[in-house]
Amino acid sequence: MRGPHNLWRLIRTGATFERTGAMAVALEAMEVGPRLRFAARLLGWPFKWLGLKGDPALPPVTRALTALGPAYIKFGQILSTRPDIVGLEMAEQLKYLQDQLPPFPTAEARAMIAAELGRPVEEIFSEFSEPVAAASIAQVHRARLAETGQEVAVKVLRPGIERAFRRDIDAFYFAADSIEFLAPFARRLRPVDVIAHFEGVVMGELDLRLECSAASEFAENTRKDEGFQVPEPFWDLSGRTVMVMGWAEGINLADNAALDAAGHDRQVLGARVLQLFLNHALRDGLFHGDMHQGNLKVAANGDLIAFDFGIMGRIDEYTRRVYAEILMGFIRKDYRRVAEVHFEAGYVPPDRDIDEFARALRAVGEPIFGMDASRISMARLLSYLFDVTERFGMETRTELILLQRTMVVVEGVARSLDPHINIWQVARPVVESYVASNVGPKALLRDLAKTARVMARFGPRLPGLVEAALIRQAEPLSPLPPSRARRGLVLVFAAIGVFALGLWAGTLI
Repeated sequence: MRGPHNLWRLIRTGATFERTGAMAVALEAMEVGPRLRFAARLLGWPFKWLGLKGDPALPPVTRALTALGPAYIKFGQILSTRPDIVGLEMAEQLKYLQDQLPPFPTAEARAMIAAELGRPVEEIFSEFSEPVAAASIAQVHRARLAETGQEVAVKVLRPGIERAFRRDIDAFYFAADSIEFLAPFARRLRPVDVIAHFEGVVMGELDLRLECSAASEFAENTRKDEGFQVPEPFWDLSGRTVMVMGWAEGINLADNAALDAAGHDRQVLGARVLQLFLNHALRDGLFHGDMHQGNLKVAANGDLIAFDFGIMGRIDEYTRRVYAEILMGFIRKDYRRVAEVHFEAGYVPPDRDIDEFARALRAVGEPIFGMDASRISMARLLSYLFDVTERFGMETRTELILLQRTMVVVEGVARSLDPHINIWQVARPVVESYVASNVGPKALLRDLAKTARVMARFGPRLPGLVEAALIRQAEPLSPLPPSRARRGLVLVFAAIGVFALGLWAGTLI
């Protein structure tokens, strides 16, 4: 329910941040201005006594987020990949949220597995460990299949996790509704639609059958990707609350010291993370939507291993081309073209000045080209980008939220491996390759071939349509005016022409 009772939840959120000391630490780390900082503290301080205590052994922000629940933990996982926004110290502290949260009892996990799979755990697994990793939604056990002896990872959802998420999401909806009502200027950000998108992503993550499907499809798409592995799931041992997949042995991508000790080149790994993400997003339209370090390992041979496929992103072919052209424009410093693509895609209202928008984009791009990544303040850059979107009346695009969020996370992971990485230089070969094969004459021919395949379904009806159009034109008392009849005939012949051209194009590709 999205009623006013959620106001209590939001008050308690602020109170928890104040009570744990997280409010002051977070505002300081994110370089919030003095006025906003004063207002936040003023709103939180009177209710401090209502806040959750949390685990005193944890740092303030981590303590507050874990106390507040899974939806807040998800947010903390994103921030853990962005030391350039929250600072190195806090980012390091927030890595705890990736896979080191307190687990629930193994006995409870075994009971859930037996209930889901209809067999005792001892019958399925010859070995079954205590939890080896625990995150906001599930925990993982290492096990060995009784039948084959293969080592596997067994993922089990946290008991009551769906109810906990729904409680948080209801409060978020209440906050979004309140923002839209009290601050009409914020409606272009579509806060309610953003929360609806977040709800859809999270609810999908709470059904491990969907994760099985995503893992299987992702493994199929990336089978030929050099330096990348995806463990495949066991369909017969997976269900709504339990998922079994091959065990991935490797070093956690967050452990730089271990990576260095094992002789892995972190610069190569940083570039590979970014390039793989771009390849998956542009080439396949299906990408891992939760690529923080807790979901990535490095195998002994240097391959990246991805797991946890609860959040996967999809983008259609048109959006991929728009995204690639925007990236390519920035890489080539062609800000006019970047502006044109935004207008063509409808991301910027048509009544705005395209030259002014191009100039604003130049102010975004120029300061970061050729500059060492360690000297770029992403917090200031994001602040300026927000100002640009407000100035030009740009609305939030819900279809791009996960793509943009994942890009932020992936860049943060790449920076954690190589603080001096040049993201534009690393991205260039992937984007250029996609643009070369998907934007231009070759893409046009391929589009025509696809159009022909669709129109082929209507091929048997084309003679009848032509005959009907000719009869209407010949009738003196045709119910259609001659101009409309001629127009109909032209459309029919145009369709035939497109069909023929598409068939010809298909023979060339």
